[in-house]
Amino acid sequence: MRRTATHLADGRELFYFDLRDDVERDAIDTRDLPPRPTASELRYDPLTEEWVAIAGHRQGRTFLPPADECPLCPSAPGRPTEIPSPSYDVAVFENRFPSFSANLGVYPQVGGLSEVRPGAGRCEVVCFTSEHDSSFSRLSPERVELVMEAWIDRTTALSAMPGVEQVFCFENRGPEIGITLPHPHGQIYAYPYVTPRTRTLLGAARRHRERTGGDLFADVLAAEAGGCQSLAEAGGDAAGDEQMLGV
Repeated sequence: MRRTATHLADGRELFYFDLRDDVERDAIDTRDLPPRPTASELRYDPLTEEWVAIAGHRQGRTFLPPADECPLCPSAPGRPTEIPSPSYDVAVFENRFPSFSANLGVYPQVGGLSEVRPGAGRCEVVCFTSEHDSSFSRLSPERVELVMEAWIDRTTALSAMPGVEQVFCFENRGPEIGITLPHPHGQIYAYPYVTPRTRTLLGAARRHRERTGGDLFADVLAAEAGGCQSLAEAGGDAAGDEQMLGV
């Protein structure tokens, strides 16, 4: 696996992850891009004990462009995109319209019940493949492994950023969740706080260990594996009974 780091025209970082070591990734981003937006504003809700990110600049993000204008496809003559190279295996870059950013603006540091602070952190886009009409499920095992290498690399780097408390990798797919780009991709969020669902899961895991001394996630996997085995055995017995009955 080869990792190549470079920058886009507005200073955002871009990383290529390639299966081959002899690939050159020296293409330059020639676009004339506007200045990068400042970080969102975080507002604390004392009623739910949750942070809420207010990112008004995301209202101007690219929304469901035609395939020949997809910003996640490789660049082509006369059609520069977020990825300057004419081809790529896996590409990761800073989101142009991030919910969290290290480009901090000036926000009132209000304390008390309704604290306000900058949405410091980072949001990155992970392009699984250069093929616009493909999907994660259609990737080869080697390409899936490369995506996982990219996740590991970026999670390690983002976890070391000052102020980051949680790094979360996820896939964006389907109109049901409100995607703005259909190209096969996911995102990585480096949060300046621990998200509510993660806090709930960590609390459940902690209480399970206090009660049983075990690892909740390992115990859930073991229980599910045992349940699947029981179902398989029951299915085999049922099939045998049907054969004996001649049905």
